[in-house]
Amino acid sequence: MTHSSEVPLRVGVFGLLGSGNLGNDASLEAVLGFLRARHPEAVVDALCGGAEAVTGRYGIPATRLHWYRGEYRTASRAGRIAAKGLGKFVDVFRTAAWVRRHDVVIVPGMGVLETTLPLRPWGFPYALFLLCASGRLSGTPVGLVGVGASAIGDRPTRTLMRWSARLAAYRSFRDAPSRDAMRAMGVDTARDEVHPDLVFALPAPPAGAAPAGPPGTVCVGVMAFHGSNEDRARAGEIHRRYLDGTTRFVRALAGDGRPVRLLIGDACDEPVVAAILAAVDSPLVTVAAAASPADVMRETAAADAVVATRFHNLVCALKAGTPTLALSYAAKSDTLMSRMGLAPYCHPAREVDAERLLTQFRELERRSPELRRILAERNLAMTRLLDQQFTTLTTALFPADGRAHSLQETS
Repeated sequence: MTHSSEVPLRVGVFGLLGSGNLGNDASLEAVLGFLRARHPEAVVDALCGGAEAVTGRYGIPATRLHWYRGEYRTASRAGRIAAKGLGKFVDVFRTAAWVRRHDVVIVPGMGVLETTLPLRPWGFPYALFLLCASGRLSGTPVGLVGVGASAIGDRPTRTLMRWSARLAAYRSFRDAPSRDAMRAMGVDTARDEVHPDLVFALPAPPAGAAPAGPPGTVCVGVMAFHGSNEDRARAGEIHRRYLDGTTRFVRALAGDGRPVRLLIGDACDEPVVAAILAAVDSPLVTVAAAASPADVMRETAAADAVVATRFHNLVCALKAGTPTLALSYAAKSDTLMSRMGLAPYCHPAREVDAERLLTQFRELERRSPELRRILAERNLAMTRLLDQQFTTLTTALFPADGRAHSLQETS
């Protein structure tokens, strides 16, 4: 698709944005910051999960991702099943029409090629495939920018993800295991680069901007964790074990007189917070009212230490420069912690052992001054690497001569 300098550049952003997941929204914020800084002439809109929330928060027009409003509710009655099926058909044309209205479409970060959490093939994987296929057919380049990927066991999901990646005009990944996973699924990744997660491009809270909390505050990021897509048969057992171990850990911290701030990264995590509060019943345990990525970063910056499960709560804590221990549920968390110099401070979310977690936590605190220095150095490096990512993205999708190029060849 060609672009005249007299006509504003039309950029679309796509994903499960505005749907209650703060990590996804943080990735969107990073890309909007890139567009404002390097392409201020661009006119931006979104095709996303929470259209009203995106428009209200970021001031850009937004269209809801699915025609059928009950997309993410389980369809059990014949009428709902038929409506959902009709929605899938209608979305073919809705998506194609939306893509054709743009010069460039960006999928900003997120784990869009992952199944590290439960996922059905005809939900988001299907929507992503429609997007990338529409881009290829219409000539509008689609960029998967700084995305996460994982090995996928479910065949329909794997097929949709593989073809989405192949049809994209540009791909970059947030870590090497993501690129390796796509390569293992038959995608030619020879020209695909690895850059830090996009959320590291967001500004850290300035010194003194974080609220002054009680001394010794520990921020504990919790999650409605039930395992991965391949763990559906034992999801209940995994969740009970995670909740029990995390509750024991919070109870031990409160027993030591430590103020604890419970933090979520998605609206679906709220029942976990409620369960921990009911089980611990201590005035030292309170809930952080984090409604935006900036709120999460301020909360983690104000803490002495953080223990986080959700990946982007982990990213925000590390970006804030606070010593952090990861309750890791996927390789992406382990990879990130290693990259930030905190490899010894990972604990498996599937097997939370409160005693061992306390031992790791105390060692983390003992090394706090040293770890803060390491994080400051690593954050500077991450910022430089993301600057390179945005330069590459501009070259690939926003060329000066107005013709959209691709770093990829047909895979």
